[in-house]
Amino acid sequence: MVADPITIAAVLQGSFPLWTVYAVVTYFVAFMLCIGGVFLWWARHRKERPPEKFKLLRAPGETQRRRVQRADENLFFYFFGGAFLPLLVGCVVLLGARYLPVRLVLVGAALAVFSFLASTFCSVVVLFRFLRRRRDDLLGFLGERAVAEYLEPLLAQGFRIFHDVPAEGRKKNFNIDHVVVGPTGVSVIETKTRRKKRGRLGREEYVVKFDGQRLVWPWGEDRCGIDQLQSETEWLREFIHKRTGLRVNPKAILALPGWYVTEGVVGAFRVANHKLVPTIVREWNPQPITPEQIDLISRQLDERCRDVED
Repeated sequence: MVADPITIAAVLQGSFPLWTVYAVVTYFVAFMLCIGGVFLWWARHRKERPPEKFKLLRAPGETQRRRVQRADENLFFYFFGGAFLPLLVGCVVLLGARYLPVRLVLVGAALAVFSFLASTFCSVVVLFRFLRRRRDDLLGFLGERAVAEYLEPLLAQGFRIFHDVPAEGRKKNFNIDHVVVGPTGVSVIETKTRRKKRGRLGREEYVVKFDGQRLVWPWGEDRCGIDQLQSETEWLREFIHKRTGLRVNPKAILALPGWYVTEGVVGAFRVANHKLVPTIVREWNPQPITPEQIDLISRQLDERCRDVED
């Protein structure tokens, strides 16, 4: 049964109280501005200040933590916007169809439905990407925390540990997950936390092998983290030399939390489960440095990592 265009036109051209929409929007804007302004005025006139301007060392996974925190803060707006935007777009197009000639009313209604469906699809895609990014950031944060917990006993053995060290690259800035400075030298540790999933036939789902060039996962091969680790090691080598004049060759370690790692080749860097990282830091390819050199390098890294104020 086809709807009568005249009937649809009568509905679209009915008396719609647009002032109620404007009133609701004005209320929400006024509420946020008034409450925000009153709070700022109250806080300023309290004349209070922190007892000290704190600048703390970065914690394990600091960058990932901040991403997850921002995602949690924006979670409501993404869900609300994802649900509200398609309705808004559909209503705007539908209201615009009121001014079409009667013969085009059905076209306007169809356009409104299409706009609603298209904006719904776009909203779902954006929301899905947002949730997936938060999920991955949280996993990365937990992986870096796991590595840091196993590194903690090294402190009692004369090592200094720095997490999430900020660095500058040629194209963009980056962070080194962990840097360990101690009697056996300087170590760079890059953490890659990947989920386990169904692998190829005959492959164990919990085993990853390093063949000297690539990581062989149950589902395929790649160089996940390898090139990044090499770049970070080179950056740290130059950073230490520029700041201290010391020539050190940092040990590079790729940590894969939760995976059983087999190394077919042991070359310029190591690939290992996070539980073995402290042993590698202590025993593999030792490059002894003096307590004075440890202190000198550590002071430069401490200055770089002490930027947490929130």
